[in-house]
Amino acid sequence: MKKQVLALVMAAVMAGSLTACGSSAADTTTAAQAATTAQAEEKKEETETETEAAGDEDGVLVMATNAEFPPYEYHDGGEIVGIDVEIAEAIAEKLGKTLEVEDIAFDSIIPEIQSGKADFGAAGMTVDEDRLKNVDFSDPYTTASQVIIVKEDSDIAGPDDLSGKYIGVQLGTTGDIYATDYEEEGSTIERYNKGFEAVQAMLQGKIDAVVIDIEPAKVFVSQNEGIKILDEALTVEEYAIAVKKGNTELLEQINGALAELKDSGELQAIIDKYISAE
Repeated sequence: MKKQVLALVMAAVMAGSLTACGSSAADTTTAAQAATTAQAEEKKEETETETEAAGDEDGVLVMATNAEFPPYEYHDGGEIVGIDVEIAEAIAEKLGKTLEVEDIAFDSIIPEIQSGKADFGAAGMTVDEDRLKNVDFSDPYTTASQVIIVKEDSDIAGPDDLSGKYIGVQLGTTGDIYATDYEEEGSTIERYNKGFEAVQAMLQGKIDAVVIDIEPAKVFVSQNEGIKILDEALTVEEYAIAVKKGNTELLEQINGALAELKDSGELQAIIDKYISAE
């Protein structure tokens, strides 16, 4: 009997001991889980902080342009300035963002927008059917025209006289597009990366005329003797801002900002700053 009692006591002690061990293991497991959860929360907070830091880039609007197109965009010392730059800066300010300008080749602007490397393009870009296949355009912000620059003693008096001539254009511009039509009439189109290179080629007698937008044409003529702009324009067109196709959110924001700039008179003030009313 005593042996049975002793056995029962020992069993109870062992059971208690096992229970105590079990509680300790459970507590340890719970503590480990809590530590793991805390570490996970800490890691999550760090990730969110890093994401927020990376998200600061959302405060930047990247504009792709070709700074060889005065007065819309050009280099002034170490800065890129001009009508398009100031309009873009005003838009960015209204959207609470900072503008970053990327100077690239003109015919690389649309691919840059399509790839997402740039948010939009502003470079005296005319809205046309070919470009609309690849990007969307904002509401127009100004009207321009394609004109013909020739030497003062040239026999070219108007667009009809370009047939069979050597015509210089800036690669990828609207002037390039329209001048290409003259190839069917025996003209040769010479393409240059910069507008002034085409003008220099004409001064050197390598080509007969240059087709380019009116405002840069005025600048080139003022800087070089012996050349002139023909009275009859080749085309009249509208400039707009290009965004990635389908990016309706940014497009609506830009259009809203442009509307405000137009209504306030700030848009016209920017244009008048660079272009004489004469």
